[in-house]
Amino acid sequence: MVQLTIDGLPASVPEGTIVLEAASDLGIVIPTLCYHPGLTAYGACRICLVEVKKGEKSSLEASCNLVASEGHVIETCSPRVLRARRMIMELLLASCPNSKTLQDMAASMGLNKVRFKIKNRDCILCGLCVRYCKEQMQSGGIGFVGRGTSRRVATAFGAVPQECRNCGGCEWICPTCERACNADNLVDGLCGGCQNLVQVETCPVCTRCSESVGPRGHRVY
Repeated sequence: MVQLTIDGLPASVPEGTIVLEAASDLGIVIPTLCYHPGLTAYGACRICLVEVKKGEKSSLEASCNLVASEGHVIETCSPRVLRARRMIMELLLASCPNSKTLQDMAASMGLNKVRFKIKNRDCILCGLCVRYCKEQMQSGGIGFVGRGTSRRVATAFGAVPQECRNCGGCEWICPTCERACNADNLVDGLCGGCQNLVQVETCPVCTRCSESVGPRGHRVY
């Protein structure tokens, strides 16, 4: 067993356990986007960053890829971690402002503005769909093509491969497929519904808000 400390709480976990899972066992929630318990860790989105303290020094590490080590001292919500997560969320929203998953996460982080140019690429390159297709469906019908800013998820030669089973799993697991309630009425790159920045009307896509509209159109939870 490995002994470590997470947010001041002692933890004892089996060797090979990642910090994200060790924190979850303690009831500590670390936000994630590219991680899924049924898939291999990828470490692409960096939203799950934690601060690893080593004496007087510390570093930011992706908790989904960080294996718990003896004596680790982990902070999951230090000021440095929270600043980094908010910056990453702004960058992700600049690429996918219409994603309900991202907008909800941004609201929980207290973001009130996206300072980067909105490009609306509809993909954060989290790799969930690619890994799901390969590891769960044993298909590999989709994958990454291109490099740098041209990198994207696609099928070979743009055609539907024979390996594709039309299971819909790639869309189901995608964090950017579900549209935000105010996707067509963003304020500084944000939906704003969860923060009451803009009025939330009945949403044709999201049953959660269409069933929970209170006075002045604000959501009621």
